[in-house]
Amino acid sequence: MNRPSPRGTVAVWHRSVTSGWMLATGAVTTVGLLVVAVLVGAHRPLALWLLIIPAAFLATGAVTVTVSPSGVTASSVLLPFLRRRFPLGRIESATARWTRPTEIGGWGYRWNAGLSAVSLREGDALWITCTDKTRFVITVDDAETAAVLIGQMLDQDHGPR
Repeated sequence: MNRPSPRGTVAVWHRSVTSGWMLATGAVTTVGLLVVAVLVGAHRPLALWLLIIPAAFLATGAVTVTVSPSGVTASSVLLPFLRRRFPLGRIESATARWTRPTEIGGWGYRWNAGLSAVSLREGDALWITCTDKTRFVITVDDAETAAVLIGQMLDQDHGPR
């Protein structure tokens, strides 16, 4: 992994992570709210408005992460237009480590001052530090390979750090 790639080849890392309980909760809640909206006319507006809650579960319950020469992209599997992009020029460094949802604010998409995260489980996570010192974390298998690849791409772009 630490060897330079042959001229003309492009290294890309791609993984998906899914939270079964988040997808199931989103699906069951959606069905329940739609049933209420159809059967109980008096509660239709509220039931339809509340669909935003299961939509959040469904949008963040399955995520793909891609590392390429253009940077890092994390996007929803079900709603791919919902994504976070980090161009390589905006990334200062990347590391990988075991992470618990409680240390980054909980499960799902989280945002706090200086830190945003997609946390679907406890485990291996990719930690990206941006040039503005904010951090983005995503729990995903094989995060170490992603971090090494990002480091190699940064070295190619800016020279060894």
